Amino acid sequence: MAANISVSDAREGFADLVNRVAYARERVRVVRRGRELVAIVPMEDVELLEAIEAELDIAAARDAIANPANVRRIGLDELRARLAR
Repeated sequence: MAANISVSDAREGFADLVNRVAYARERVRVVRRGRELVAIVPMEDVELLEAIEAELDIAAARDAIANPANVRRIGLDELRARLAR
């Protein structure tokens, strides 16, 4: 579970906050007026999220390529026109 911290507290103790996240692997939600704005998370979490997003993108691309409705031949003139843009 992530800890909540106000923007002003995060600003005042930023170095300590970074250390908590980096070394204690803590997740911290930064809050302003009761509304969660951002999260500060360990780099491993970001890398995992990016890997998951990449896998989802690859799966979506494979689905699009496999869909016969997406297959359409174009002529050389149309290809040249598209590449010229």
